[in-house]
Order: sequence, then C-alpha cells, then structure tokens
Amino acid sequence: MASTREIRERISSVKNTLKITNAMYMISSTKLNYAKAALASTEPFYFQLQSMIARILRHLPEDYHHRYLDHREAADDADLRRAIICVTADKGLAGAFNHNVLKMTENRLRPDSNDLLFVVGEVGRHYFLHRGIHIDEQFSYTAQKPTLPRARVITSRILELFGNDEIDEVYIIYTQMKNAMATEVICQQLLPLQRLDQKLFVKQMGNATQEDFSMEPNPSVLLDQVIPEYLTGFIYSALIESYCSEHNARMQAMDAANKNGNQLVSELSVRYNRERQAAITQEITEVAAGARARKEQMQRAARRRAMKNADK
Repeated sequence: MASTREIRERISSVKNTLKITNAMYMISSTKLNYAKAALASTEPFYFQLQSMIARILRHLPEDYHHRYLDHREAADDADLRRAIICVTADKGLAGAFNHNVLKMTENRLRPDSNDLLFVVGEVGRHYFLHRGIHIDEQFSYTAQKPTLPRARVITSRILELFGNDEIDEVYIIYTQMKNAMATEVICQQLLPLQRLDQKLFVKQMGNATQEDFSMEPNPSVLLDQVIPEYLTGFIYSALIESYCSEHNARMQAMDAANKNGNQLVSELSVRYNRERQAAITQEITEVAAGARARKEQMQRAARRRAMKNADK
C-alpha cells in the first residue's frame, strides 16, 4: 500500500498536469473564436463567388470544353495521376482529429501509383515519413492560423501541376466541423470541376430560373479568372474548417482530461485522508498499548515489592 507521502506527491503531480490542460483548453477556446471570426468574415464573398460559378456552368453549352472542367481520358483509372492534399494539425493532444484524416488519406493513396501527396501540418509529415510514404510537397506554417496568402500558394502550386499535365485530378482531405460536438472528415475533388453534379452547384441552382446571361470577353477567359479564385477560397475555407475542428477537438480532449484529473484528485484525496487517519489511529493505538503495557509492568513490579515486604 502506498504511503501518504507517495499519495501526496501523486496529487501534486496531477494538479500540475491540470494547470497545463486548463491552459490548453483556454488557448484553444481563444483560437477557435479567432478561426470562426475569420471564416465568417470571408464567407459572404466566396458564397457569392460559388453562386456565380454555378450560374456560369449553367449557361455553358453542353459540348463546351475547358481544362478546369474536362475529365482527362486515361486507359485505366490506375493511370490517372492524382494529387491529394492532406490537412492535419501541427500538434497532437486533439483526440482523434489527426488520426481520422490520416487514415482516410492513407486509404485513398493507391499503392504503386502516380499519386502525389501534399501535406499541411507537422503531424501529417511525421506520420507519413515514419511509415515510409513519400511526401511530394509540404506546406509549412499553414496549419496554424491559416491565411489567404498561404491558400494562394497551395492553389498556384496545384494549378501549375495541373496546367503542365503532371496531374489529372486534385483532391483535398480535411475535417469539417458540423457543430460544437460533431466533426466529419471530407474528401473533396477540386480539379477538374464536376460540371453539374457537385452538391454545391446543385444546391446553388436548385431554384434557378432561365435568364439572359452573357460572358465577356468569352467563357474561357472568364473561367480562367474565376475558377482559381474559387479554388483559393475553397482551400482557405478547408484550412479554416480544419483549424476550427482541431481546436474544438482539443477543447473536448482537454475538458475530458480536466474532468478525469479532478476526479482522480478527489479519489486520491479520499485515499490520502484514509491513509493519514489510519496512520494516526495506528499511532494512537500503539501509544495506548504502550501505556497499558507500562501500567501493567508497574503493577507487576508493585506486587513483587509487596510480596517481598510480606515475606520479611
């Protein structure tokens, strides 16, 4: 059985850990509020941009071809060169947040294929390097506090590879926060844009009516300008969503750690008090037993003296 000193040291250790988990909870709460504000400030522009793309696609001729819209022909699906952008965090201690994204990415990567892997976040980089999976490019300093310039760097890189026919399809895997309690890992195809079957476009066009619509100077120039902006906005939104999900998951993990830590301190305190009370009781019992033994010893000595005096 542990001594009171060991229990006291254990309580002190748990309380020190609780100081860290409480601080991490508060930090994640602050960063989550920042991320939500950043997302809310950019959403109106990109929602309008998405609506505009939906209108443009709706008015394109059925036989219209564009490099950002057309699926590239391949002899087999295995010959398609895919790029996957995996968005993770720079740190752990966020529950299953990183694990879910990494597992989906690992399942999507085809062995012995031409797939390219782009990684956002140090956790993803360490994970794939540890497993010997080649990383084609890592976008450092992007997972924490995502910005539009960082999103533009990613967009320009994938557009460069796509324009040079080095890749045929581009996907992004990230975590979307549905609400304060639920998140979902999303795998979204960025390029080529699926012309009329994307959920976003279907939703935007659900109540659309026929209208006169002209594109100046021509649809190709317009799409060359609008689609890169749309991709930048989508990637930025994905980074922000992932950032929100990360800190939401970390808040939940730290909250659970705080509750478990407080419960452990309570249990250890009860155990400490019991051990201390048992030690005090044992000391009192030993003192009482010693006093009783001393009293009996003195009584026996007195009787012996009395017997000697009687013999005389």
